[in-house]
Amino acid sequence: MTLEDLTPQQIVAALDSHIIGQARAKKAVAIALRNRIRRQKLAEDLQDEIAPKNIIMIGPTGVGKTEIARRLAKLTGAPFIKVEATKYTEVGYVGRDVESMIRDLMSVALAMVKQELREGVRERAAERSEEVILDSLLPGTDDETKRTEDPSVSTHTRERFRTMLREGKLEEKEIEVTVTGGKLPSIEILSNSGAEELDVNFGSLSSLLGQRSRKRKMSVRQARDHVLQEELDKLIDDDRAAELARDRVENTGIVFIDEIDKIATRNGRAATGDVSREGVQRDILPIVEGSKVTTKHGVIDTSHVLFIAAGAFHISKPSDLIPELQGRFPLRVELEPLTQEDFYRILTQPKNALVRQYSELLATEGVTLDFKDEAIVELARIAAEVNARSENIGARRLHTVMELLLEEVSFTAPDLSGQTIPITKRYVADRLDDVVKDQDLTRFIL
Repeated sequence: MTLEDLTPQQIVAALDSHIIGQARAKKAVAIALRNRIRRQKLAEDLQDEIAPKNIIMIGPTGVGKTEIARRLAKLTGAPFIKVEATKYTEVGYVGRDVESMIRDLMSVALAMVKQELREGVRERAAERSEEVILDSLLPGTDDETKRTEDPSVSTHTRERFRTMLREGKLEEKEIEVTVTGGKLPSIEILSNSGAEELDVNFGSLSSLLGQRSRKRKMSVRQARDHVLQEELDKLIDDDRAAELARDRVENTGIVFIDEIDKIATRNGRAATGDVSREGVQRDILPIVEGSKVTTKHGVIDTSHVLFIAAGAFHISKPSDLIPELQGRFPLRVELEPLTQEDFYRILTQPKNALVRQYSELLATEGVTLDFKDEAIVELARIAAEVNARSENIGARRLHTVMELLLEEVSFTAPDLSGQTIPITKRYVADRLDDVVKDQDLTRFIL
């Protein structure tokens, strides 16, 4: 099923298979996504007028805010990044400028596009890489011209080697291949200018530094993947990839800004005590409104990028954000704290539920975990109780509880190979009751 065919109900159903509860939040993101699809079917002049309906998710940690956004992006194949609002500083302070989130999103999109383009030319690249390896196996056959003009090269010999290569008979044969180091890493210089020209790509200095290609000896087995990757990269048009990536960012990109409540201000003062936090809001504002951001791969227009912000808002509230920024997040969705019933469903219902994860992990050691329903109910009760008594960390509490429950089995699993371990309510009580009852201990362990 293509993205255009996904209805809001189908989007919610797909999210339901991974995330328990939070129906309102799922409905909001499903509508926002469907509106993006609808927009692309309109006349061009009308497309420009329709802005994305950005969303603020409000709720405690561990209730699914990030996971909803991440699964949404994965479902649609959209470029997606998650950033922490607290990692940015306003212009004039040393640190990451807010425009870097768009540059990061462009990098993600470019990697996605290049991977898709590689799949389209993989068959051709495989044929070319085979010829490169054969050239290395048969000295004096560096290119196709030599293979046809040099009478000392036997076509029969080359085809015989090709057959042996495909049958895996030359895997350990050592050959010499050309290794190119590619571009040197991009280094982003932190500066109060926030200028894109400071995002230095040392690969552009290759002409000054000299070629980084060199000859290396390796086995055919080692060389195969390496040569294939080189040939794949040669067959990809970098300019076309950058153009496709820019279009994808501008029309389907999703930026998830977490911890946005930490840059909210109360009565003119930042909740964190950091005077630059309101400045960060003002710097984020033009990007969310729609502005041109310069990246090394071209200029990105952020007018139709979907922004999803999230925060617990324990100390501050959404109205503590500057009014202009509030206006750019018209949809507000409150996520509900998880209940005991939710914990039970999280343990059992999702495609890769926690119970299944731990069972499969220990199955690799030959140990079978037989979770009884009564045990799962008890685990859900304990997680809900501990969250109610101490810090509420949502579904993350289940990871802590499960780790403590299975600590001994995980430690001794290699010695228990072939055994079945029944996980009953009594088993859960024996390992967790003492910790749950001791409130001081609970604070440190659970």
